[in-house]
Amino acid sequence: MEEKKNSIGRVYVSNNAISTIAYQSALESYGVVGMANKDIVRGISKFLFNNPTSGVIVNYDGNSIKIDMYIIIEYGTRISSVANSIANNVKFQVEKMIGISVESVDVHVRGLRVSNPD
Repeated sequence: MEEKKNSIGRVYVSNNAISTIAYQSALESYGVVGMANKDIVRGISKFLFNNPTSGVIVNYDGNSIKIDMYIIIEYGTRISSVANSIANNVKFQVEKMIGISVESVDVHVRGLRVSNPD
């Protein structure tokens, strides 16, 4: 849990809340068609439990947040542009909503999907 002190008291933000913000921000980015899982164990748990933050891993070291995102993008889009757009959007949204600096957003492209074969 991340902790933020203010004049009234302390606010605790869970990794799951940060993952949800990052997940939604990534899905809003152009070229993203879905999220992937880091490994097979997380893939199996996705089928067993409905986890809205699959494909997002958050690490907090006490000062800053590091986010790893595993995505599937649209075939035909420029991969580097989509990845940079996702990283910038996720960093901006998390910092805006949480108030803690995001050190890095690493985007891992796990696959391409052809949505419209025409």
